Amino acid sequence: MLRPPCDRRPIAVVPGIEAIERRSVGRRVADIRRLGKRVLIVTDDAYHLVFEPRMTGLVLLSDPPDDRALRIEIRFEPWEGPERLWFWDRRGLGTFSGLETDELERRWGGETVGPDALSIEPADFRGRLAPSRRPIKVALLDQTRVAGIGNLYASEMLHVARIHPETPCDRLTGPQWERLFRAMRDVLETAIRYEGSTLADGTYRNALNKAGGYQNHHRVYDRAEERCPDCERGIIVRIVQAQRSTFFCPRCQRPARS
Repeated sequence: MLRPPCDRRPIAVVPGIEAIERRSVGRRVADIRRLGKRVLIVTDDAYHLVFEPRMTGLVLLSDPPDDRALRIEIRFEPWEGPERLWFWDRRGLGTFSGLETDELERRWGGETVGPDALSIEPADFRGRLAPSRRPIKVALLDQTRVAGIGNLYASEMLHVARIHPETPCDRLTGPQWERLFRAMRDVLETAIRYEGSTLADGTYRNALNKAGGYQNHHRVYDRAEERCPDCERGIIVRIVQAQRSTFFCPRCQRPARS
């Protein structure tokens, strides 16, 4: 395990690269899983290597875009799979941690990270969000309520469900919650099938350093002033909510009545 020289803003490494090396080198990879927006590699003695890419980080099994923003390199002993794994982060917003099981639970257990959006049940999904007076788009991004929904996908699923993004959670009706739950699953599963969205800045890449394909299927995200693909009459609008861009069709997604 290496931390290559990097002249960019340093990422947080906890408890430090040497300590992580001492604990993990020579162990076998027992599992690879996701916790919200984090990638976890679990060793055969239950040590967790946690990559948190945040906005500009990439966890790669193929050559990174360049060496200047390379943060972590893990080399595997010869086997039939990939020889190396890289953590690349252009802006240095990500983190890399080595955690025992109890440390992982203290940091992200309990209510710190909500149930995953692809495993949560409909009743729990509604129960975690419905009492809030926050706009539904803002609430969907709260990882303590439901984990794994990003800003881009929140706009997309609200368009599929035909719900205005500024609608307070406690104003949504039963049928709207049902539509939103189905839309959430559909949008996320489709995005996974197309390996995510690579926007104009080219930042996002899949694990093999290839562009995703879901950006070619966006309904509203980053399509301000274009015609709505559903109704073909509304013009997509961009607003800002909680300092994040939101896109919607004002004709398909009408605001809740007073």
